[in-house]
Amino acid sequence: MRKKSILLFFFTTVMVLAGWRAGWSDLLINGAGATFPYPIYSKWFDVYGKANPGVHINYQSIGSGGGIRMVTQKTVDFGASDAPMNNEQLKAAPGLLHFPTLMGAVVLAYNLPDLKSTLKLDGPAIADIFMGKITKWNDPALAKLNPGVTLPEDDITPCHRSDGSGTTYIFSDYLSKVSPDWAKTMGKSTSLKWSGGLGGKGNEGVTALLQQTPGAIGYIELVYALNNHITFADLKNHEGNFVTASLNGVTAAGDAAARLANRVRLAVNMAADFRVSITDAPGGASYPISSFTYLLVYRQQTDKAKGQQIIDFLKWALHDGQQYGPALQYAPLPAPVVALEDKQIKEIRLPK
Repeated sequence: MRKKSILLFFFTTVMVLAGWRAGWSDLLINGAGATFPYPIYSKWFDVYGKANPGVHINYQSIGSGGGIRMVTQKTVDFGASDAPMNNEQLKAAPGLLHFPTLMGAVVLAYNLPDLKSTLKLDGPAIADIFMGKITKWNDPALAKLNPGVTLPEDDITPCHRSDGSGTTYIFSDYLSKVSPDWAKTMGKSTSLKWSGGLGGKGNEGVTALLQQTPGAIGYIELVYALNNHITFADLKNHEGNFVTASLNGVTAAGDAAARLANRVRLAVNMAADFRVSITDAPGGASYPISSFTYLLVYRQQTDKAKGQQIIDFLKWALHDGQQYGPALQYAPLPAPVVALEDKQIKEIRLPK
């Protein structure tokens, strides 16, 4: 009898644990949005999933515009965007919170295999290229930025995003600051009316166009250029220095923006809702096309189990998850920003 009792206890315990694991295995959290942070989000969801085997986070890398649309329609549990939502968008999604997750860089990558020197560009020249005013690689404006370098006579093929894109927003936000013509003609948005060039879907699509098109230039996230061994230009920053996109340059931009915002820390300026731009930041080492990227989460959750897991994941990402950023060329968040986000997490409400 004692042996049967032990076996019955063991069997019951196994069944209870199996039922518990099976219950959690049904917990699927869906998100969608930006391609800019997709490499680091893929890493995060993999690491977090292994530590929490009952939870699966499914993420669709469809662009910031798509992420904003889907989270507004509540067809996903969270959204992701590199572009902070504007006031009109927030009115359509009341209670949606912005959580900065990391900082990254957008680069001007190009396909000029015969060019032996690294191309140097500034904001006005980039704007003129993408507005169709500079059409040849040996244009005098580009030659002036690259003294002593023999530039090819080839046509320039600008490559841009065809979908609603936070990367486009970061790119156009920067150009709106450094080029009055761009600010007046194109402006800043996740979607722009392009006068020419080639359009690709996602950072992946623009990367493919750059690889396939001699004479092409396009804006993509830094890790896509590095992973695909695509050359990218050094850019003139706010202080007039040519800098290479790097983790240090992005960190410098964030730190410089922090000092500019409040002379001490960026967090005070971000306290309201975290919507802030760090493009064209001051500082000798700052990389000029740097940005935060965001997760978009509703303050009032409708599913208790999913809501709790989203809270737990946000806490993990803002602390333990930051260590995985540098290997993929994403800069960790400033500590004051993380502290404010920890407070905002407490605003998330679960249903009873």
